[in-house]
Amino acid sequence: MIKRIGIGLVTVIAGLGVGAAGAWGVLHSAPQYLTGRPAKPRPVATEFVPPVEVLAPLVLADGRLTGYAKFEIQLEVAQGTTEEVGAKLPLLMNAVNLRTYRTPLASGPDGLVPGLDGFRRVVMDAATEVYGKDVVRSVAVTQAAPA
Repeated sequence: MIKRIGIGLVTVIAGLGVGAAGAWGVLHSAPQYLTGRPAKPRPVATEFVPPVEVLAPLVLADGRLTGYAKFEIQLEVAQGTTEEVGAKLPLLMNAVNLRTYRTPLASGPDGLVPGLDGFRRVVMDAATEVYGKDVVRSVAVTQAAPA
C-alpha cells in the first residue's frame, strides 16, 4: 500500500516536471504562436542600391494634375541582393508610375510641394509587388525637386 502511494506520488511529480519543461520549450521556440508577439528579428546586414531618379506626377486629392516632381530614391536591401534588385529596377519604375497617378502626392497651397511620406509608401507598395515581401527593407528619398 505504501509502495503504491510512493509510486503514484513520484509519477505525479515526474509528470509535472515533464509538462513544465515541455511548456517552457514551446514558449521559447514558438513565441509568436502562443503569446501573439512576433519573435525577435535577427539582424541582417543591409546595403543600399545606387540612387535612382524617378519623375512622378503631383496629383491633388480630387485627381487634378498640378505638376511633376523629380525624386531620387535608394532602396535598402539585404546584403548581396543589390544586383538582383538592380536588374528589376525598370519594373519597379513602371509600378511606381502606375501608382502615382492614383495617389494624391501634391500638398501645400499651390499643390506643387510633394508629399514624401505618400511617395515613400507608393514606392514600398510597388517594391512589394515587384520583388516580393521583405526584399526591400526601406526606401530613402534623398532628393525631391519640382520638375
